[in-house]
Amino acid sequence: MRRVLVVDDSRAQRRVVAVSLARQGFDVVEAGSGEEALEIMRAAPVDLVLSDWMMPGMDGLELCRQVRALAQEGYVYFILLTSKSEKGAVAHGLDVGADDFLTKPVSPDELRARIHAGDRILKMTRELREKNRLITATFNEMSALYDALDRDLVEARKMQQSLVRERFRDFGSADVSLLLKPSGHVGGDLVGFFTAGAGKLAVYSIDVSGHGIASALLTARLAGFLSDGAPEHNIALVQDTDGSYVPRPPQEVAALLNILMLEEMKSELYFTIVLGYLDLATGVVDIAQCGHPNPVLMRGGDMPSYHGENGMPIGLIEDADYTQWQLQLAPGDRLVFYSDGFTECANAEGEMLEEEGFARLVHANSGLSGSAFFEALVWDLDGFRGSGEFADDLSAAMIGYRGPQDQAK
Repeated sequence: MRRVLVVDDSRAQRRVVAVSLARQGFDVVEAGSGEEALEIMRAAPVDLVLSDWMMPGMDGLELCRQVRALAQEGYVYFILLTSKSEKGAVAHGLDVGADDFLTKPVSPDELRARIHAGDRILKMTRELREKNRLITATFNEMSALYDALDRDLVEARKMQQSLVRERFRDFGSADVSLLLKPSGHVGGDLVGFFTAGAGKLAVYSIDVSGHGIASALLTARLAGFLSDGAPEHNIALVQDTDGSYVPRPPQEVAALLNILMLEEMKSELYFTIVLGYLDLATGVVDIAQCGHPNPVLMRGGDMPSYHGENGMPIGLIEDADYTQWQLQLAPGDRLVFYSDGFTECANAEGEMLEEEGFARLVHANSGLSGSAFFEALVWDLDGFRGSGEFADDLSAAMIGYRGPQDQAK
């Protein structure tokens, strides 16, 4: 029930209005002055105020000012009773904060209509306030959840970055450098290397479909399958009769990964991979390429060249046929495995860098090595992109081959 405060220094006028409102179902409170009205409102809130304009002491305008200054939970609808009909007076009343006016003598029908109009406005105001409260509460709850998720994703990023424990290692006749730069907190790219038996080094680059948490979880699983620190869990290695570990052929590793994806993990995701075994003595690299971009070879001061046979991604088709091919490295050669985040990076006009543009960037930075090479490469790619964040993860693995004459170092 709406609570209406009727303010008038004339008791007779108050009673006429109060009785009419009470018959309409309102809870009516009376005050003989503006000061008394404020005391009533400070003691208990009201919904509507119906006040005479001209009163001794505090008049209706000043009461309206005081009401608007009160700290109240809900909006108070204020109607001024007046004999004034000049537009200037009405405008002044609106400026002070009045919502409506009734001209004396008050018609019961008009009083009912104005009060019910005010009641509708109060109802809409309260509904709006409740909706805003719910929106604010929901927003605060979502913000708290987002902050918690963001903290989790920051930790997940740290964990994913820890999958690439070493970004550089020197193997004597060759060295390996790695780059892993997710486009968000976590990504679907993975690079790494492991010792593949006596005199052999395995290097891989993986790109899981998607860029979110599911992709990142799959990269963690794949990192375990190709672990450098736990050869007994590395599916690319087989224990020989003497207890040593020897590598499976790269094409067999690809086929085994395909079986694990389709039969054991049963994921809707898939991934591309290039896996290469470098013979440290001869410089021969045996490579299985499964849907991954063609490796790029840097030789001397020549423009980098692409090599590869592409192949079928892992996790798409049962009994997919995977093959392998060889590449001969000479001392001084560098071979780069990389994700398509480089070649598919687009500039402001939507034009992709593609293989030709990537070759130019690689050639421009060929005088650098290790992490300095990758930092310069990403810097130049950022300049090509123009603005905003990278749309895809960036990852790469580079083999620098020096030849067997440096193996003893």
